[in-house]
Amino acid sequence: MQKGCVCCGNINNEKYCKNSKVWRAAVYIRLSQEDCNKEEQKSESNSITSQKILIQEYISNYKDIEIYDEYIDDGYTGTDFNRPSFKKMINDISYGVVNCVIVKDLSRLGRNYIEVGRYIEQLFPLWNVRFIAINDMIDSYENPTSVNTIIVPFKNLINDEYSRDTSLKIKSALNGRRKRGEFVGAFSPYGYVKSDADKHKLVVDKEAASIVKKIFEWKIYDGLGADGICKKLNDMHIINPTAYKQKKLKLNYSNDNISYSWCPSTIRKILKNDVYIGNITQGKRKVKSYKVHKVEVVDKNDWISVPNMHEPIIDKDLFYRVQSLLDSETRVEKNGVLSMWAGLLKCGNCGASMSKKNYKSKYGKVYEYYMCGTYMKKSKVMCTKHTTEVHDIEQCVIDGINKSIKNIGNYKEILNNIELRFKKKDFESENDIIITSKIKAIERIKEIKDGLYEDWKEGYITKEEFIEYKKKYESNIETLNQDMIDLKKSQCNNCCNKCDFSKIFSKNGVIKLNRNIIVNLVNKIEIYENKKVKIFVKYNNE
Repeated sequence: MQKGCVCCGNINNEKYCKNSKVWRAAVYIRLSQEDCNKEEQKSESNSITSQKILIQEYISNYKDIEIYDEYIDDGYTGTDFNRPSFKKMINDISYGVVNCVIVKDLSRLGRNYIEVGRYIEQLFPLWNVRFIAINDMIDSYENPTSVNTIIVPFKNLINDEYSRDTSLKIKSALNGRRKRGEFVGAFSPYGYVKSDADKHKLVVDKEAASIVKKIFEWKIYDGLGADGICKKLNDMHIINPTAYKQKKLKLNYSNDNISYSWCPSTIRKILKNDVYIGNITQGKRKVKSYKVHKVEVVDKNDWISVPNMHEPIIDKDLFYRVQSLLDSETRVEKNGVLSMWAGLLKCGNCGASMSKKNYKSKYGKVYEYYMCGTYMKKSKVMCTKHTTEVHDIEQCVIDGINKSIKNIGNYKEILNNIELRFKKKDFESENDIIITSKIKAIERIKEIKDGLYEDWKEGYITKEEFIEYKKKYESNIETLNQDMIDLKKSQCNNCCNKCDFSKIFSKNGVIKLNRNIIVNLVNKIEIYENKKVKIFVKYNNE
């Protein structure tokens, strides 16, 4: 609805009445965190409500000024002009619907000396926009010289300096907290929540922590790569950290991942994060300056890390074994599972990881062998091939470990120690989580099925459709129930197999090789020329 002219009362399609100019004002209001860090009195005077009241009272004294719209940027720094409401205001100015900008004072427009000066001295005059800063007694229309006095740039400089000083103080305070091992992030890492008693302290979130444990165990014991772990989690209907923080923890958290499915990069971040062994490592990124808000990656040597600040989720031995695998070549097979030897085989001469190769004979038989990574990928003069077939490596390792166990004489104690790793954990097993998800699926299907009858009676579906859907849903429920029965049976078998680790060995203490045995007993395996193999075991020296 068009408003009548404040001068003559007539409705006119022109922007301005012939007798009097009407200023359509943009009321611009900004409040940032830095404005709330000062004393309480100043914080209140800068509040959104206080700015609104001040500007409305000012406008009430001017019949030729009417409010076109309010533009509010709550929580945005004044050093950056890339603010949503500010950009909207500038866009409305470009369309000619706004020809006046009113702010409480110059600092509300911004705290960047150069940018504020550019707007009030160049752009607003160019666009024929009246600019009013109430507390600074600036009005470019009624008092044009108020904009051009030497006081204005000085005030802008002071506002700019205020931001610089505040930035330095905040940065210093945050670094102090980081050095004391206090968590200063906005959101806690997946697997933890902030303590109710102290927001800078992390406490274990048991539900998410159980998933973190599984990720590490799948990596080290089952030999899964990041893709394989993702598939496993997605198949189990486990929501990713973003969805968990939004739906479960009810946090105002968002990122670019809107699918709620797991991706390999998320898995790799979790596997590399030492927060899970009780460390607080911060300062990995920084803003370039208080004016340039570009984020830069900080050199690893400059990170601030404080150990043992909270309850760990992952055992340190397990964590560092995973790091060793991540730093090494980890050949992932087509099924998403790591090679049995991934991350363990090293060249005895140059120390590089051995690379897996396949050779198919003319009779169709496939031979697997390993070759020095330096020779294969970098240079054929820096090292030699050290070509060794998988079968030979496996036999050497079996013989070496069996010999070591017999020589030690207390292999039963070793078996008991290894067996403890596979005892039932204090969190849900993988099958428990899958069973729970299937129970929820059955409940959802039953709810839909129960509503079919009403849909039929109300005429939303035909009788034939009712019968067809009913059979389909009953079949789905029957399939899910059978899946749960099979899972519970396999759960018993797996539990027995994992807990009775000694079954892997024969009666006389001779080992039968698999990846679980390798990662639990072996640190690394060095391969030399002439098929010479050197094994470094965990329970003894070389």
